[in-house]
Amino acid sequence: MAQIDEIARDVYRISIHVPELDMQFNHFLVKDDEPLLFHTGMRKMFPAMWEAVGRLIDPTSLRWISWSHFEVDECGALNDWLARAPDARPACGQVGALVNITDYATRPPLALAPGDALTTGRHRFRWVPTPHLPHGWDAGMLFEEQDRVLFCSDLFHQFGSREPVTGADVVGRYGEAIARMQAHPVLMDYMPFTHQTRQRIETLAELEPRVLAAMHGSAYEGDGAAALRAAGDVMEQLLGSAPLASR
Repeated sequence: MAQIDEIARDVYRISIHVPELDMQFNHFLVKDDEPLLFHTGMRKMFPAMWEAVGRLIDPTSLRWISWSHFEVDECGALNDWLARAPDARPACGQVGALVNITDYATRPPLALAPGDALTTGRHRFRWVPTPHLPHGWDAGMLFEEQDRVLFCSDLFHQFGSREPVTGADVVGRYGEAIARMQAHPVLMDYMPFTHQTRQRIETLAELEPRVLAAMHGSAYEGDGAAALRAAGDVMEQLLGSAPLASR
C-alpha cells in the first residue's frame, strides 16, 4: 500500500515500503497545470503507483515524467505510464536521452541541457546534471525554484520505514546507509567518490535548497546547503577522497 504525504507545496511523496529490503521507494507527484511525476517506480509497482496517483489527480492527465538516472526504480515503469497517459512525455538530461531513452521509451523524450527550465504552471524546474552523483553517467536532478525543492535521487539514502519529512540528522542516516552498502558483498560499489564529487555537491549546495526529496527515506526540510556539504564529508570519509588517477 502506498503512503501519500504532501512534503512541499503541491509536491506529494508517494512511498512504498518493501520490508524484504528494509527500504522505502519514494516517488514524487507535482500537482500543477501540467502534472509531473519524478520517479516512475518499478514495473511491478505500477498498479500500486497508478492507484496512488489516481488519489491525487486523474493519472491519464500526467504531462511530464522525469527521474535522475536510468535504473528500474527510477524509470522502470516509464513505458507503462506512457501507454496509459496519452499526453505524458519523458524529460531527462541530454546524456540520458542519447544513451538510453530515445531508444527505450515509446515516446520521444525532452532532452534537457544543463540549466534548462521545465515549467508546469505554478512551478518552474531547472535541470542540474550530476554525472556519477549519486551514480550513473546520465545522472541529474530537478530543482524546483520557487519553493526550493531538490529532487535528489539516491543522495541521503536511508534504510527503514521513515517519516515523510524530517529536520533530523539525515546526514547520519545517510552515512549508516553507505556503510551498510559498503559491507554488502554485491552492493559495495553502490556509489563512487571521485575528484569531481565535491564540485558537483557544491553546485547543488549553491542552489540553497529548502527541501531535499530523497528517493529512499525521509525528505529533509531545513538548511539543504549545509546538509549537502556535510553529506560530502561523509562520502569522502567512507568512500575515499583520492583522485582516481592517483590510485
